[in-house]
Amino acid sequence: MQREKRVSPIGRIGRRLHRLQVERADQRQIRLIQAAAESAPLLPGKHPVVFFNASTRLTGLSLNAAFSLISSWAVRLSGAPVVYFVCDSGMSRCVLGTNREDVAVQPPCRECTAFSRRLFPMQETRIFPFEPDPVLEGELAALDLPALETFAYGGLPLGELVLPSLRWILRRHHLFNDSSTQFLCRQYILSAWNVAREFTCLLDDVNPASVVLFNGIFYPEAVAKVLARRRGIRTISHEVGLRPSTAFFTTGEATAYPIDIPQEFELTSVQEKRLDNYLEQRFQGKFSMAGVQFWPEMKGLPQKFLQRAAGFRQIVPIFTNVIFDTSQGHANVLFSHMFAWLDWTLELIRTHPDTLFVLRAHPDESRPGKESRESVTEWAEQRHLEDFSNVIFVRPDEYLSSYELIQRSKFVMVYNSTVGLEACLLGTPVLCAAKARFTQLPTVFLPDSPEALARMAAEFLSAEKVVSPPEFIHNARRFLYTQLYRTAIPFDAFLEDNKVWQGYVRLKDFSWQALKPENNPAIKVLVEGILEDKPFLLDI
Repeated sequence: MQREKRVSPIGRIGRRLHRLQVERADQRQIRLIQAAAESAPLLPGKHPVVFFNASTRLTGLSLNAAFSLISSWAVRLSGAPVVYFVCDSGMSRCVLGTNREDVAVQPPCRECTAFSRRLFPMQETRIFPFEPDPVLEGELAALDLPALETFAYGGLPLGELVLPSLRWILRRHHLFNDSSTQFLCRQYILSAWNVAREFTCLLDDVNPASVVLFNGIFYPEAVAKVLARRRGIRTISHEVGLRPSTAFFTTGEATAYPIDIPQEFELTSVQEKRLDNYLEQRFQGKFSMAGVQFWPEMKGLPQKFLQRAAGFRQIVPIFTNVIFDTSQGHANVLFSHMFAWLDWTLELIRTHPDTLFVLRAHPDESRPGKESRESVTEWAEQRHLEDFSNVIFVRPDEYLSSYELIQRSKFVMVYNSTVGLEACLLGTPVLCAAKARFTQLPTVFLPDSPEALARMAAEFLSAEKVVSPPEFIHNARRFLYTQLYRTAIPFDAFLEDNKVWQGYVRLKDFSWQALKPENNPAIKVLVEGILEDKPFLLDI
């Protein structure tokens, strides 16, 4: 992963000035659109739509925070009332405000709440402060981490709801049962309960038609999602799309990307060309997601690698994920987590010395500020992978071309990484070990048990050639096109990179009329999806 360059004092001053300019411009645009939204007439009989995203940003406008804000403006301009549920120091420890180096450090509530006041009109905002619960604090005080992870209170599985957030912020799947982790887990549970109490009061007071949430996995939004769904209130969650400045909205689980692709849907010649152009760029590493460029450069396979590979019967790459991508329980259908699968692969490596296995760590594993603390690199060192003569370990900061590697391979093994879909599109068979976005259609080999996976892997390794069914590539193209263009709602008419922080944006200059459904097909899909329960699907 490309690391940020050192910035000189003059450069830092320049960045500060640029940030101030961005903030002032954003404030002018926010005031302009808010004034238009507040004066727009309300349609009679409309219940409000609640927007809640306490885990998308602190003091700047992130992509997901911008998706939520712009969507709320579009809904309000369409005549439906909007209520913003906004944290006002309402969590003793929030996810983004956690200091993983010292969990006792308080989150930056003052700066965050000041930014919230600039974003949201007070007359449409319901703020929630933090109110301690002495009874709950007493019950949590003596519990160790395993007990905290399964803790329930007030009819809510609070331990289960905060666990993905705990794993995400600590950048590890296996958590230490130490005082620091216990403290953070207790604070998350106390905060989740406070969100639950406050959100219950909000639901009682406003009886919303729907609730729009950031991804639904981080604990504040996860709690709100559970409470709304228990009342039969439609919940909509959103995540970043694969293409820049696009968002995915769904009434399902946003991080799982549920996509309904009609059986009769086939790509037209224009759509085929559009997809081919995208893939041509992606296979050169020219793509970004959530403002992050994963491949600052991409190198071909070096001669040394090719010489070593020539001594083996076949090449099989093993592609891994970053651990916080696999903290979502819906992925783990064959193994309890990715590292259990990696341990399983060791037996294949031991028993097939004629195969060169290339284990690749995900490039995002070493991203500055988000470095994995339980990493594949660490796993490889602990398992003494360097002692295996038939293994090459590719570290996260090695920009070796995965695509050239795939094309030279007999088949590819993945947990649930997107590279599995790409390998399928390149015509290489894929053996998948977890539920992925693309496994919604037959695109890869995904056995139904670890035993079946072992049998299939042994068959593939011993076969002269492994061939995927023809429908795999056909389905992969249908799926990827749908994900890239039909379900990806573009916000590029309203947003651009703020050139301060990766993944953060600024508002472009646009009039409130641009947020009317009749003036923008993407806004039309968004508003009809939120207000009328229509599919979040573009006709493109």
